[in-house]
Amino acid sequence: MNQELVVSIVTPCFNASRFIARAIDSVLMQDYPLIEYIVMDGGSTDGTVDILRQYGDRLQYVSAPDNGPADAINRGFARSRGQIFAWLNADDTYLPGAVNAAVRSFLSNQTAAVVYGEGVWTDEEDRVLGRYPTVTPYHSAMLERECSICQPTAFIRREAYEAMSGLDTSLRFTFDYDLWIRLSREYSFVAAAGCTATSRMHRSNLTLGQRKSVFEENISLLRRHYGYVPVNWVYGYLTLLRDGRDQFYEPLRHSALVYLGSLFFGSYYNFRQPWRYWKDWLSHVRFSSYRGAHSNS
Repeated sequence: MNQELVVSIVTPCFNASRFIARAIDSVLMQDYPLIEYIVMDGGSTDGTVDILRQYGDRLQYVSAPDNGPADAINRGFARSRGQIFAWLNADDTYLPGAVNAAVRSFLSNQTAAVVYGEGVWTDEEDRVLGRYPTVTPYHSAMLERECSICQPTAFIRREAYEAMSGLDTSLRFTFDYDLWIRLSREYSFVAAAGCTATSRMHRSNLTLGQRKSVFEENISLLRRHYGYVPVNWVYGYLTLLRDGRDQFYEPLRHSALVYLGSLFFGSYYNFRQPWRYWKDWLSHVRFSSYRGAHSNS
C-alpha cells in the first residue's frame, strides 16, 4: 500500500481531563505509520495540559484561548502538513485500524473527498449503547433529513476542506453537519465498510448538555441550506420544550397534542414548501411509532 499519505488528526479540547487520555491513546495505537497528531487545548485549568505533557513528542499540543471547537480545529489543520484531515473530539475514540481503513478507501476511490464508516455510541465507561444511525451507501439527499454521518469516522481530503474554507466558526454544535452539506454539493463521499470510531454520549457533552440550543441550531442550519425542516426536527424540538427530556437517555415521550402542534409550527418554518411539509407530517400521523431527531455535533 502507498504509505505516502500523511493523515493529520486534530483533537480540540477544553477541561477534558476526564476522557482525553482515552482519545489520545486511540490515536497513538493506530497501525498506520504516517499520522501527525495535534491537540488544540483552549486553556484548560483541570489538569488536561498535565496529561498532554506526559505524552512528550508523541503528539503536538497548543494550549491557548480559542473561539470554540470549530476555531480550534481550523487552527490545528492550518498548522498541519497532511493530505488527509480528521478530527477526534476529546471524548470520542478511534477503533483499531480506523486510519488504515480510511487511507485504503481513499486510495481505492481517487475522486472521493470524504470517507466515513460506521460508528457506535458509548457511555462514560466505554460500554456500547447502540449503533449511530449512519446511512449507507452514501447519497447526498440523506443530509436533508439529519446528520447521518458519525463525525469521528470521517476523513477528508485537505484540498476539499480548504476549498470550503474549513469549518464555520459561527456554529457551536453543527459545524460538522454544515461541512458535510457544503462538501456534498461539490464532492463525492464514500461510505466504507466497518465500524471505525466511538461517539461518547454523556449528560455533560454538547449534544445532550445543551439540547435546546442544539435543536435550534440544527433547525436554523436546515432552513439556511435547504429551506426545509423535516417533521422529526419540529416535533422533537416541541417535545423537548414540553418536558425537557434529552431524547437519548430519556426517550422521546409521544403526545398527540404536541404532534398536532408540529403541524402549525412546521408550516411556519416551511412556509416556502408547505405542501412538502404537510405530506411529511401526514406520513407520520401514527406518532406512536415515531422517532425523534438525532444529532452528533
